[in-house]
Amino acid sequence: MHAPIGNFDNATPAPDALDELTRPVADAVRHWRGSVPADQMVYVDTDPEWADTATFVEHYGRELLEQSANCVVVTGKRGGGTTLAACVVLSTTRVDVNGVVRRHLGARKASFASMDTATGETGMEYGGITPVGLPGDWPVLVDSAVVDLPYVLVGSGRRRGKLLVPGKTFAELPGAVVLEGLGVA
Repeated sequence: MHAPIGNFDNATPAPDALDELTRPVADAVRHWRGSVPADQMVYVDTDPEWADTATFVEHYGRELLEQSANCVVVTGKRGGGTTLAACVVLSTTRVDVNGVVRRHLGARKASFASMDTATGETGMEYGGITPVGLPGDWPVLVDSAVVDLPYVLVGSGRRRGKLLVPGKTFAELPGAVVLEGLGVA
């Protein structure tokens, strides 16, 4: 199969690559019921040595910089309560944690979750966290620019490998809320 974006040697429909995914991601793909068929989500094998964005786009295609999204885990705190959420923004932007995220979560304070919290709560590797397969009760805040792209490169749950996902799929993830201005330059 030829990858819909980027220059990848190996591309496979995600339902045929479940063994390459972490359990929560594989389960999400296996049980996907969105309007976009699961086989339009594509797994591409990538070298973890090239996982960082700058190195990655040099190796797999410079156009991917504009077609990649980052998924970060945030913590919102209000009173004695804590809310974990994921934010998905284009890799050319950063998450507006203290504005859009804090207001949307109704939090007094919002910050990036620690690495231990992010990996422990998601069951995914740091540097490979993806919005596909997150805990079902989490809000998944998605920048509208991500949804507008034909395909978006995101993590696969591991540092090795990525998923190429149709943009509109992100709006159909459990807990998804599409927000304008979540990613800022």
